[in-house]
Amino acid sequence: MYDTVLLPTDGSAAMETVVEHARDIAERRGADVHVLYVVDDRAFLTLDDDRIPDVTDRLREEGERATDEVASAFDPANVTVSTEIREGNPADEVLAVADERDADLVVMGTHGSDPTRNMLGSVSQKVVTLSSVPVLTVDIADADADSSVFDAAMDTASDN
Repeated sequence: MYDTVLLPTDGSAAMETVVEHARDIAERRGADVHVLYVVDDRAFLTLDDDRIPDVTDRLREEGERATDEVASAFDPANVTVSTEIREGNPADEVLAVADERDADLVVMGTHGSDPTRNMLGSVSQKVVTLSSVPVLTVDIADADADSSVFDAAMDTASDN
C-alpha cells in the first residue's frame, strides 16, 4: 500500500516527531522515503536584489543539512532514502514532488491546536486539501518553538 513516502522537512527540531512516524511506516511497509526541503522563494519579494543570492545560498545550505540529518535518521532502519532540495512555494513543490515521485503517502508536521492559530499550517493545509494521495499530519506543537530557517538565514546574511 505504501511503497514511497514523501517526507517534507523545514529543518526544525520539531521534525524529530514527524521523522519517527515516517520511519515507523517505512520500516513496517518496506517503503522508500524521499526527503524534501523547499527554499521558500516567496519571502524574497521583500529583499533587496543584492541580498537574494546570499539568503538563497544559506537556505540551500540549511536544506542540505536538514535533508542529510533526516536521511541519517533512517540509517539503522535499513530504509532506502533519497533527498531533494527545490525552490518555490513549499505547498506547490510538495504536491509536485508527490506526483513526480509517485508517492503513496505524505508525512508532514502541523501546527498545534492553539486556538489563536490555524489548526494546520498553511503549507500543510494546502497539501491536505489538494493532495491526490493520503497525507499523515503530525502535531508538532510542543516542538514548534524554534525560529524559522528563513529568519536564521536572514540574521546571518545581515551580519555580513
